[in-house]
Amino acid sequence: MSQRSHNLDTTLLTIELLRLIPRHGKTTAAELQQRLADIGFERDVRTIQRHLETLSTHFDDLECDMGSKPYGYRWKSHSHGLNLPILNEQESLLLMLAKEHLAQLLPVQLLSFMQPFFEQAHRKLVLDAAGKPERAWLEKIGVAPTSQPLLPPKLADGVLEAVSSALFHDRKLDLVYRNQDGFMKDYRVWPMALVQQGSVLYLVVYFEGHTDLRHLALHRILEAEASQFRFERPQGFDLKRYIEQASFGFGSGHSIRLRFSIRRGAGLHLTETPLSADQQILEESKQHYRFQATVIDSEMLVWWLRKFGDDVWDIEQEVIEPQ
Repeated sequence: MSQRSHNLDTTLLTIELLRLIPRHGKTTAAELQQRLADIGFERDVRTIQRHLETLSTHFDDLECDMGSKPYGYRWKSHSHGLNLPILNEQESLLLMLAKEHLAQLLPVQLLSFMQPFFEQAHRKLVLDAAGKPERAWLEKIGVAPTSQPLLPPKLADGVLEAVSSALFHDRKLDLVYRNQDGFMKDYRVWPMALVQQGSVLYLVVYFEGHTDLRHLALHRILEAEASQFRFERPQGFDLKRYIEQASFGFGSGHSIRLRFSIRRGAGLHLTETPLSADQQILEESKQHYRFQATVIDSEMLVWWLRKFGDDVWDIEQEVIEPQ
């Protein structure tokens, strides 16, 4: 084993050891040795004991009870210990599946924030789980796209970090934005929310001095800097309502009562995955269904209906007036 590999292995062992030491109750070197062996770190008890003695001299909050043998170890009651999550096999599996799905949706910078957790999950399932069913499970399931998949656009360096900081702390954001026509302009905005649509992230903002909400594609922000000036978030901001009413669905955002007939084979999936919570089957035969549902009027809806071609007919739309 190379020196670098040995040092890395020792570091990982130390981190896992610190994670396993409890804040309530005590644990012994033998107990820790068994728990470490369960996650792939094969060491004898004397080696674990030497590590614990060394750690006790470096961490003031780590207690060693020498009043009885075997010695007991714990974090002091006021200590948070090593505040890193320990992933079990099931959690690791979910993280690896999430990574497979999110890799095509999120910018590289956003995925990189999760990289330490992905690496831990990979180690748990691939490196430490030989012969365990969790490792084989990754080869038994997958995620299929519902439309033509697109790679996420690249973000300018530092943009995501600046946007996230300003959004979290309610600080004004200075940015340089390039619109669809290639025109660049400086803006000061009040960041309200991040919205993901497919592989694209949008920043919902108020332009300073204006009262109407807009959304900006994050990949078109060329530069961004969180200012030191805070802003008061407007009362009544409703992100869900904005998403419905804005043009994320490429439409007016108005609610309509939609009725249509569809060939039974093409519409069967709607009996399992409805268009809305109030969806009803108005008619049903061996050849067709007729559905009614309250949906948002949008181009996305038009595209969805058109993909069925002649399998959909007698489409009716009734505008629902706001209460």
